[in-house]
Formats: sequence, C-alpha cells, structure tokens
Amino acid sequence: MSEDFGQMLDETFKTIHTGEIVEGTIIDVKPDEIILNIGYKSEGIITKNEYSNDANVDLMTTVNVGDKMEAKVLKLNDGDGQVLLTYKRLAADRGNKRLEEAFENKEVLKGKVVRVLDGGLSVVVEDSRVFIPASLVSDTFERDLNKYLDQEIEFVITEFNPKRRRIIGDRKQLVKAENEEKRKELFERISVGDIVEGVVKNITDFGCFIDLGGVDGLLHISEMSWGHIDSPKNVFKVGEEVKVIIKDINGSKIALSRKFEDDNPWKGASVKYMIGNTVTGRVARMTDFGAFVELEPGIDALLHVSQISKEHINKPSDVLKKGEEVTAKIVDFDEANKKISLSMKGLLPDSTDGNGADGAPEAAPAEEASDTPAADESPAEEKTE
Repeated sequence: MSEDFGQMLDETFKTIHTGEIVEGTIIDVKPDEIILNIGYKSEGIITKNEYSNDANVDLMTTVNVGDKMEAKVLKLNDGDGQVLLTYKRLAADRGNKRLEEAFENKEVLKGKVVRVLDGGLSVVVEDSRVFIPASLVSDTFERDLNKYLDQEIEFVITEFNPKRRRIIGDRKQLVKAENEEKRKELFERISVGDIVEGVVKNITDFGCFIDLGGVDGLLHISEMSWGHIDSPKNVFKVGEEVKVIIKDINGSKIALSRKFEDDNPWKGASVKYMIGNTVTGRVARMTDFGAFVELEPGIDALLHVSQISKEHINKPSDVLKKGEEVTAKIVDFDEANKKISLSMKGLLPDSTDGNGADGAPEAAPAEEASDTPAADESPAEEKTE
C-alpha cells in the first residue's frame, strides 16, 4: 500500500533533469540561500555563490518571497534531498547568447566596468563578462584605467570564444569614429583668430596640448603669455579649462595662443617708454654684451654693457645679478621692431647721458654690436635655458 502511495506521489510531481531550466516561486529567502518551489518532490535551492559572482550581494534585499524566477538544475540531490539550482550560470548562458548575436551583427553594446585589471577592463553585459584590453580602451594611451570603474561604457565584440573564455571587446574603434566626427565638425566651424575654450590634456617642456573637443591644439610656451614663462608646468594643470586664440591651422594641426590683443603690453608703450624717461625693471637674463631688463611682462629692454657704468666692465654679470632691480634711462625706442635700449650711465652725475658729443648713443664695440640681438630676443644659448 505504502509503495503504491509513494508511486502515486511521485507521479504527481513533474520530472526534471540535470541541466534543465526550471521555473519556480520563491518560498523563503535566507542570507546565504534562496528556496524555491519548482513543482518537484523536493524544493530547489540557489546558494548565494550560485546566485551571483558578487560576493557582496544581499539576497534578503535582492529577491522577495513570492517572486518567480528561472534557474538551471545543477544536481537533483544536493546531499540533503534538495535540488541544487544555479541562477548565475543560466544568466551567463543567456548573456553569452546575447554577446554572440552582437558579435555576429557587429552591434554596439553597453556594459558596466566591474573590475580594473592589470591588462584592461572587465565589463558585465547581462551577467556575462567581456574583457577589454588596455590597448583597446581608447584611441590614446590610458595610464590609469581606474577612472572607468563602475562606469557604463560602449564597445563592440571583436572575438567570441566562450569555450576558451575569450570574449574580447573593443572600445577604441568607437572612440576613434566619434573623435573623427568631432574633428570634422570642429574644423568646419573654427577659423584663424577665433577665441575658443579647451581643456589642458597634456603638458610638456615646450608647451601644452589643449583638447578643443576631439582635436588637440598646441599652445607653445612662447605663446602662453606676453611675458616670459620658465615652464608650462608652473602655469597650467591637466584638466584645467582655458581660453585660447586660434593662431594658425595647418592641415590637421592647430597652433594656439594666449597673447590676447587687449593685454598687449606694447599698447601705449610709445608714451610710457619715451626716450629720456627713467624706468625701473628687473634683470631677466644676461649675456656677455649686455643685460635684458624686464620693464613689465612682455617688454624687455637691452642694457648694453657699455651703458652700465662710466667704468669699463667686461661683462654684465661682474656687477649685476639676475633678478636684481635696476633703474635706467631710455635712450632708444623702436616700436616697429619692439626694441628698447637703456642706459644706467645716463643717470650718473656729470654724464653725457650715455651719448657722444653729438647726442647720439655711443656705439658698442664692433665685436659686440654685431652680436647684439633685438631687445625682445635672446641669443640661442639663452633660449635653451
């Protein structure tokens, strides 16, 4: 009688097999497992490890009693008479199917970056993992990939081999295509002389590369200010927003400047620095033939060695120091060539103001005069400092 009853009971429940996908109703949730009624003689169990790869997942808040869910049968008897189920493997199988379709159709996918690895990014799409190598994350070298963690990014599948666990994504080609479109739009709307805004992308000893929106322009150190700048790193920071002038466009290359005309120190200089005026400045740099005195940022004047003192001086560094403040008289002003000449000797008592008997500035010795640069220029050895 009991055997007949048992057989009748077994026939009441459906038959299931390992690997089969079953649907059940959640009848209980515990911190480490989910219990389902799957219409079988035994209840189905999904452990926390078989629900998700996320060790921090909270089953008590993720699912609720009464919810229906599908799972895959791992074992018909887990040792305690219950059916061992897996949700994460079913989700992965379905995710892989989704990735396979995207691979075949060259579809653009979006996924969340869940891990930053030494060699790239691990991205999840519908519970399936995709690896994006560092070389395929962007169209430029990314030193630090941590900025992508927990971010949603778009990519395409370029290799799909789940048996070897090789599902490779490529974000680089999407970034390149997007930037190419931005370049096209930018070059269509900018012209030489335009004032635009950009972001400092990279800083070198000779200048900064400014991202104008998909296109980088070069802001050379000589175009950063009307005044002298020792190093771009002292002035700018990566990520800083700056306003620049389009100085030149040559093919795909853009030259930038921050020498805004409103700030041009030579405006009104003819009045401020008239011949005969007394001025004070700072020794900016020195050569054997003279010292260059910064009167204000962007305006340097030449104090020739012969105009420093009544006494003979071999070279300016014998009596002057870089950074020293000096007062001198303007003996020549050439606005067209932006040259100003000074004389300290011209302010000394009983002096001929640095001029000869005819009132003209004394000529520098032949070997010095031939090497004398413009007041706003410096010899090659000075420029390299």
